[in-house]
Amino acid sequence: MQPLEIGTKAPGFTAKTNGDGEISLDDFAGRTVILYFYPKDNTPGCTTEAVDFSALYDEFAALDAQIIGVSPDSVQKHDNFVAKHNLSVLLASDPETTICNAYGTWVEKKMYGKSYMGVERSTFLIDKNGKIAQIWRKVKVKNHASDVLQSVRDLTA
Repeated sequence: MQPLEIGTKAPGFTAKTNGDGEISLDDFAGRTVILYFYPKDNTPGCTTEAVDFSALYDEFAALDAQIIGVSPDSVQKHDNFVAKHNLSVLLASDPETTICNAYGTWVEKKMYGKSYMGVERSTFLIDKNGKIAQIWRKVKVKNHASDVLQSVRDLTA
């Protein structure tokens, strides 16, 4: 599969979300979408990232931008994660890693000399035309949400 590049059409998807919802990328046609992939609910880095995006939710919304977090966790785990940390971001469940594979974020990782498959923390900024405007791979959580917000501002200016 060809790696995604800036300017290419974002792969479509449908997924169940926290709060017993279901979304499709097509639901957000004409809007900016921040699609961020993270390994696991309630782990330190993933919690910080979700809390940071939630803290800036109103600023993203003012720019007509929708934030969607994607992980292989179940909808029930997402619901618990949202309730525990009072999150305002939408979380999509990808237990079959279909969305992760489409975006190239389901990758081989290594820890303590062992290889395993997991989610590479990545973010995709999708413009109002459904094209990828920016890609962040191997994201470092500190200041990431505010960096993405600035990119959305620049995109919509």
